[in-house]
Amino acid sequence: MVCANCQKQIAEGSNFCYNCGTKQPVSGTAAAYTADCAPKKRLVRSTNDKKIAGVAAGLADYFDLDPTIIRLVWLLAALFAGTGVLAYIILWIALPPGPTGVARTSSVPSAPVTS
Repeated sequence: MVCANCQKQIAEGSNFCYNCGTKQPVSGTAAAYTADCAPKKRLVRSTNDKKIAGVAAGLADYFDLDPTIIRLVWLLAALFAGTGVLAYIILWIALPPGPTGVARTSSVPSAPVTS
């Protein structure tokens, strides 16, 4: 496969060029593969990064945001509008718990081990 921008050879089915970083046009076989095999995002409560029920962390995972931002929005909604607490309780009941034992993808790496 050849990059559409820099005309250098890249691996077949690549989404981005290794050399220049441009997004590659989707070919017919690659489009069928990604449509069938792409994991679907589900809105679930977090079981790993939870403070109360995991609703804020689950929303943060779903929208690819920092959980602290979502928690601050919940706090502001609870203080100013008063509906934040009700919405949190409804989502606590409605959202299923997420899978356990799965680490977040954007977690901070642990400290190096010294021996």
